[in-house]
Amino acid sequence: MIAVVDVCSGNLRSVERALAKVGGDVQVTRDPDVVRRASKIVVPGQGAFGVFMRGLVERGLGEALREAITSGRPYLGICLGLQVLFDDSEEGGACAGLGVIRGRVVRLRPTDPRLKVPHMGWNRVQPRAGAGRGAGRGDRLLAGIPDPAYVYFVHSFHAVPEDRSLVALEAEHGTAITAAIRHDNLFACQFHPEKSQAIGLQILRNFVEAA
Repeated sequence: MIAVVDVCSGNLRSVERALAKVGGDVQVTRDPDVVRRASKIVVPGQGAFGVFMRGLVERGLGEALREAITSGRPYLGICLGLQVLFDDSEEGGACAGLGVIRGRVVRLRPTDPRLKVPHMGWNRVQPRAGAGRGAGRGDRLLAGIPDPAYVYFVHSFHAVPEDRSLVALEAEHGTAITAAIRHDNLFACQFHPEKSQAIGLQILRNFVEAA
């Protein structure tokens, strides 16, 4: 069973439908015990970092997620589901995250003033130059993804890990954007696979089918 964690996120139902479309046995839940029992976990999220983290903490989901990740179960984070893995975010002032990955979430600051923030729409993603491969299950989630690949973004902030080798995919929007990270049982993307048509469905299918 794949637990899709419900923190009242706007993209929750579209993620649920997309996972079901590619064969996932999905249960949407706010119950930390269901998260602890799940074989895989998906955390989608749109909105403000602080509000999202407060929802995780108040429902006891934050600790359940840490336990599940530590146990080695596959985790897929989408948008805020990526950002909350980090130590903190500068959105709305300093706000602590789950602290699973060392690093910060920072505001997008394009060097070209003509580029808008929020960054919304289709953008190319590609493997980060010089990034090491073979970092566990996360690499398998990119199987069958073409290069170039174009996916859909909606965000004003992005994560900057201290260990840059964790960056699986990057994009450009007047600055380098962390588009996806992977490490052992973790894979998380800043873009929205549920809105990224065939490429997004392939990533979700890979997650569903991965051992």
